Amino acid sequence: MTVLKLILKIVIAPVILLLTLAIWICVGLVYVSGFVLGLLSTVIALLGVAVLVTYSPQNGLILLVIAFLISPFGLPKLAFWLLGKVQDLRYFLQDTIYG
Repeated sequence: MTVLKLILKIVIAPVILLLTLAIWICVGLVYVSGFVLGLLSTVIALLGVAVLVTYSPQNGLILLVIAFLISPFGLPKLAFWLLGKVQDLRYFLQDTIYG
């Protein structure tokens, strides 16, 4: 029984390491992309308000929805949620195997 646990620990260790590195890299990418998309969403939101008032309410609302989706409350929040789930998987594996 102890030999099998030792083999399992040796096999799972690189998986946990890869998950940890992937999470760190993805968090950095999401922070940088969130900053850039936040600036872009501000520009699109201002354009959406201008189009809403002057040209077409339908196109203005479409631009405002797009601005919301790329804002920090849209897709970056979804990415952080997914990263949280991957991190939960890593902690589950780590706690289950290493106790």
